[in-house]
Amino acid sequence: MAMMVDPPNGMASQGKHYYTMWQTLFEIDTKYVPIKPIGRGAYGIVCSSVNRETNEKVAIKKINNVFDNRVDALRTLRELKLLRHLRHENVISLKDIMMPAHRRSFKDVYLVYELMDTDLHQIIKSSQPLSNDHCQYFLFQDRRLTQWQSLCTCGLEVLGLNQHFCKIKQGLRLSTNSNSLLLIPPLLELLALGMLLSVITLADTRAPELLLCCDNYGTSIDVWSVGCIFAELLGRKPIFPGTECLNQLKLIVNVLGTMSEADLEFIDNPKARKYIKSLPYTPGIPLTSMYPQAHPLAIDLLQKMLVFDPSKRISVTEALEHPYMSPLYDPSANPPAQVPIDLDIDENLSVDMIREMMWQEMIHYHPEVLTRMTM
Repeated sequence: MAMMVDPPNGMASQGKHYYTMWQTLFEIDTKYVPIKPIGRGAYGIVCSSVNRETNEKVAIKKINNVFDNRVDALRTLRELKLLRHLRHENVISLKDIMMPAHRRSFKDVYLVYELMDTDLHQIIKSSQPLSNDHCQYFLFQDRRLTQWQSLCTCGLEVLGLNQHFCKIKQGLRLSTNSNSLLLIPPLLELLALGMLLSVITLADTRAPELLLCCDNYGTSIDVWSVGCIFAELLGRKPIFPGTECLNQLKLIVNVLGTMSEADLEFIDNPKARKYIKSLPYTPGIPLTSMYPQAHPLAIDLLQKMLVFDPSKRISVTEALEHPYMSPLYDPSANPPAQVPIDLDIDENLSVDMIREMMWQEMIHYHPEVLTRMTM
């Protein structure tokens, strides 16, 4: 639980109060009252809180000592810029960035998100029955988000960021609210912008072209990723629970069967192609035997999503238009495009300049600060 403590050195900053959670000090705006810590990772610590002004529950993420590593600071700056523009019902929204007490010397960043009730991983692992309607609904939302991030003109494709945005989703934990609305948490997804693919260690949902280190890939990696999530919904466990890349590839071939020469043409890495060809012959495992209770149309869609060769994989739009999704998909209700996002940041910026640019991003959530400065 959160415990209120005295400020460091007995001197509190105006409008702030202090709590400790998991041996970490939180200096947060007085309108937020922490409840308890709910997660931690390389990005920092997240706690649940209540906004006393609105009585709304939120999640506060503290990014600790953000400027200790300039590369991490640049990633955080990109995250702030991108989150300010992302507006989609299936992406957890950033509600606030707390203004630091000292503009030119702050070390930590506090982000405020909407608080989710649970995540899809917990639902899959639970004993809660999942009906065909549940599977359709969750799959529809994930496909709809994938279509939005792959096809919208919000600047991702214009800036060449679409592949970064897609590949970050591999292995991602998806959250849900009390209405079973599926959301992708930016705190994990967007923090990795600019990072190499090799740092993403979760392999359960990574497409073959990523596992095989292919230089050229596109939004079809999303189709594979969502197909793996779909399979986990149907079977209540990962379809390819690999421990590392080579093991993951063996599991994929074991289910899909040995590939033909034509199916391997997309592999531009000679060593990777040689490895796949060295695997012993296997006829594959029918998805109908793996998921005997699944709807026939669900199996048909899953087979089209989990195709080894990305060029032969069903597209995002085709997946949404598949008969299995017909009860939910309305082509006229596609998410609207956003304005282009300028993420062109000089990689050689000094720490002081990065700090100033972060402060400028915070101002967007606190226009009253700018008003006071101009008075």
